[in-house]
Amino acid sequence: MAPSAIGIGLAQGTKAPTLFALFEEAGKLLTGRILSSTEASAHIELDSGRRAKVKLAHVLLTFTQPAPTELMAQAQALAGDIDLDLAWACAPDADFAFDELARDYFGSDASLAQQAAALLRLHDAPHYFRRVGKGRFRKAPAEVLRQALAAIERRRAIEAQIAAWADQLAQGQCPAPVREQLYRILFKPDKNAPEYKAVVHAARATHLAPLALLQRAGAISSAYQFHWQRFLFEYFPRGTGFPAVTAPPVPADLPLAADVAAFSIDDSSTTEIDDALSVQGLGSGIVTVGIHIAAPGLAIAPDSALDRIARERLSTVYVPGHKITMLPDAVVQSYTLLAGAPRPALSLYVRIDEASLQVLDSQTRLEQVPIAHNLRHDQIDHVVTAAWLDAPDAPTPEAAPPELRALHPQLAFLWRLAQACKAQREAVRGRPETFTRPDFTFKLEGMNGDAPTGEETVVIGTRTRGAPLDLIVAEAMILANHTWGRWLAELGVPAIYRSQASLAPGVKVRMGTKALPHAGIGVSCYAWSTSPLRRYTDLVNQWQIIACARHGAAAALAAPFKPRDAALLAIISAFDAAYSAYNQFQGTMERYWTLRYLRQQDITELEAAYLKDNLVRAETLPLVFSVLGTEGLRRGERVRVRLGAIDEVSLEVTGTVVERLGATEPVAETDETLEGESEAPLAAPLTVAVALDDGDEGASDDAGAPSAAAT
Repeated sequence: MAPSAIGIGLAQGTKAPTLFALFEEAGKLLTGRILSSTEASAHIELDSGRRAKVKLAHVLLTFTQPAPTELMAQAQALAGDIDLDLAWACAPDADFAFDELARDYFGSDASLAQQAAALLRLHDAPHYFRRVGKGRFRKAPAEVLRQALAAIERRRAIEAQIAAWADQLAQGQCPAPVREQLYRILFKPDKNAPEYKAVVHAARATHLAPLALLQRAGAISSAYQFHWQRFLFEYFPRGTGFPAVTAPPVPADLPLAADVAAFSIDDSSTTEIDDALSVQGLGSGIVTVGIHIAAPGLAIAPDSALDRIARERLSTVYVPGHKITMLPDAVVQSYTLLAGAPRPALSLYVRIDEASLQVLDSQTRLEQVPIAHNLRHDQIDHVVTAAWLDAPDAPTPEAAPPELRALHPQLAFLWRLAQACKAQREAVRGRPETFTRPDFTFKLEGMNGDAPTGEETVVIGTRTRGAPLDLIVAEAMILANHTWGRWLAELGVPAIYRSQASLAPGVKVRMGTKALPHAGIGVSCYAWSTSPLRRYTDLVNQWQIIACARHGAAAALAAPFKPRDAALLAIISAFDAAYSAYNQFQGTMERYWTLRYLRQQDITELEAAYLKDNLVRAETLPLVFSVLGTEGLRRGERVRVRLGAIDEVSLEVTGTVVERLGATEPVAETDETLEGESEAPLAAPLTVAVALDDGDEGASDDAGAPSAAAT
């Protein structure tokens, strides 16, 4: 019966056999029993029981037998045998109906099942036939068909390749293309990429996490290189080299600070010597302390080639045994405060009452500063102790550098001043700074070349936080950053500030362009300005300070960055993200070397203090990890832990509490740096952001060298 006759037969009320229909709804072919009809539509009940109102124009076949399920089974069997190439050749060039093609293909007496088969085959072959209406089609042009078939063949080949790669991975072998895309697959996956899909399929088949699967397949030959290359992949995709640039000269007319003999205090590995100190007028009642900062801002112009390099990197990246500098080494050497000759510097001279240690006034100068000494605290920390500094006639060990004896009076005064500054800040803070944990230092022995390979022997040492040399430098830098920040605000010159509203739990240090209090440090404002060779924010602030030194009250008009400058906000946002990522990576590599240390020293047990949530912190190593057997432990309770498996790729180490040592120690959520800001916790075990779907879709402080501590 033709669709147009449905309504007539049923409307006359004559008893008729059950009438079925094959119709199209939302692009799908469905069958069901016709309950009633009008001239325009029919009510049809599907086998599922759902009832639908269907336009008669969408009803493609009506029949009384066989049953719909039987007809569709016959049609599907016949459709699979239809040769699409032959059907395409038989089809007319103009639009045609499916039943016309059925008669051309099967013969003029094509059965109901054959007509339905032709409809199913046409409907499922859009690359051969384009639908132009309900049940009507037009064959694709020959060239379009050729391209479509080629694309289908490529897809089949890709699917076969994915299956082959997945099988290799499941068997513990890593195909080269998957190895080459390792970091993209794990951390920035293209879910349509065949390499990603192969890993997903293999992970499902083996019930392994993607990282574990790839480890087992040998995709990661070096745990150290895995972490290093992963970081480079995300933050230095074009490599760590610099384009060919030269360091521009500083102005030739800088005056010489003839009466100054400055000295720096840094770690032996430090090449970016940003700061130095000087002391004049001891014994006169008024002492002048000079805080001298390397001045690349005198030569590097905003938006110059070097500025663009620094702005792209934003900070030097520190890891044990290696670093990625913000500026090329040749440029750093042009401005670093290396001893032996006058160096261009931005100097803050602070006049101090020698008796009360009160700050009287300050002055900023652009000048050439003679650098007499580069002290290395890792070589003299054991000599420059509080006892040695507090005793005017204290003997200096014969093995100490000879300049220490001559510098004793200056260091002793700076030590007194640092303690006074710290006490004043702590009065503002409302509580003293706490340093309950030492700084951990990492030294790699057996390095061949400029960068570690991960196989070196690691030596982990400690330095007491707040040691005299650290405190001297830290307090001097805090004084400079506070003084310059306040001066910039007074002159109406915008800068990049760090602030903290209060010391309440959860209140974080923030960066902005307003001179707001920093509760953690205990100052009214704080602008990082003392590390321009290794932090971009400090270079930006140095440009602003130079404008103030040159133009005074008119500096707001002459400074590179004007009030409400959107560029400053963009710099803050980019720096904050990069600096956090770099510090996290430093923690990651320190955790890696700590795990290597456990292996190299064959350490099987550790004494630790319980934190919370099954976490303990090793007493003698920078290591926080999860253990079993913590039931009933109190925060700070000391325990002995037997170590289990160590995984240097995921950075995981397991442990079990084997003995409760009884004593408890206070354990704070975080310790504090010399600047009074909480440090980030030690890098957590590695997490991988691979979702198991097929994806078919369209830090360092201001105390000289960077801190290696991880709490």
